[in-house]
Amino acid sequence: MRKIFTALISVSNKTNLKYVLKILKKYNIKLISSGGTYKEIKKLNFKCFEVSEFTDFKEILNGRVKTLHPKIYAGILNKRNNKKHIKEIKKLNFENIDLIISNFYPFEKTLKETNKHEKIIENIDIGGPSMVRAAAKNYNYVNVITSPDQYIDLVNELKKNNGKTSLKFRQQMSQEAFLETAFYDSTISNYFNKIMKSDFPKKKIIYGNLIEKLRYGENSHQKSAIYSNNNNLEISQLNGKKLSYNNYNDIFSAIKLSESFPDKRGTVIIKHANPCGVSVIKDNLKSFNAALACDPISAFGGIVLCNFKINKKIAININKIFFEVIIAKGFEISALKILKAKKNLRLIDISMLKENSSWKFHSLNNSF
Repeated sequence: MRKIFTALISVSNKTNLKYVLKILKKYNIKLISSGGTYKEIKKLNFKCFEVSEFTDFKEILNGRVKTLHPKIYAGILNKRNNKKHIKEIKKLNFENIDLIISNFYPFEKTLKETNKHEKIIENIDIGGPSMVRAAAKNYNYVNVITSPDQYIDLVNELKKNNGKTSLKFRQQMSQEAFLETAFYDSTISNYFNKIMKSDFPKKKIIYGNLIEKLRYGENSHQKSAIYSNNNNLEISQLNGKKLSYNNYNDIFSAIKLSESFPDKRGTVIIKHANPCGVSVIKDNLKSFNAALACDPISAFGGIVLCNFKINKKIAININKIFFEVIIAKGFEISALKILKAKKNLRLIDISMLKENSSWKFHSLNNSF
């Protein structure tokens, strides 16, 4: 168990900051901060030392250099049971820093908001990831928190252990911290690959946010999860049971196929990732019926993608057949009422799905 005496807080996302500051105050934890985070802590009426006051060195280069200082990193990285480290820290009159709370400049968000290279570059965080990596490396002695979602875990840990944290907790937070820094750097690397038109760089990084752990994989004895480069899949489930691995496989196979339709209109019916009916007829009802007529036997238990909004007439026709999933660019209210009568029928709205040129990966043992 390790007691926290000093915490350094530097966060871009200031959500629920007051919640965690209260518990730090309760256990008389000294606070250090800088920039906007320091101002926010003072605004919330908590006592805090500015980083420049702590290091006795003013921030420079328009704030590009604030926390990058030996006093900060020695305070984080020293081994508390190493005699040489203890002697050096004492000689330099440095202090231990026992907790780092940091989340990074919003690089991903900036990419969505602008294509101005200079602004994008300025939103590459240096100090935050550096401190997080240092704290995560020294998890035997130091705590690291990288998301407001973890505040409740920290609060519960401190309450449970009277201001101390367990090795297990610190190790868990360390693992999550390295995930955070790796993900952050991978988005930056991907941006540079994109602007340099480097489709096949020397090293390829696949990254994503966990959307959902699925009940099982392609077969019942396998494990599965779905990830996205965004925080969501841009598809909305309106009804029915949770989607399975095979459902997702069929859904995205259908979407990929439908993208090749003239004028992006038409109907596709998929069974086990194989198309068993396709129509590009402009009349929506005729389009569905024609796709079904291609192979009505294989269509049973499959999925339907309509590259249009489903109305009442189409819903009545769809309801005559047993399907697992219905995908459409929206549903009229009258159509939803008919289709939702089947409790387990999965209804997927793809009207918010953006068309992106995408990579296709195949795993080949330890290769892809």
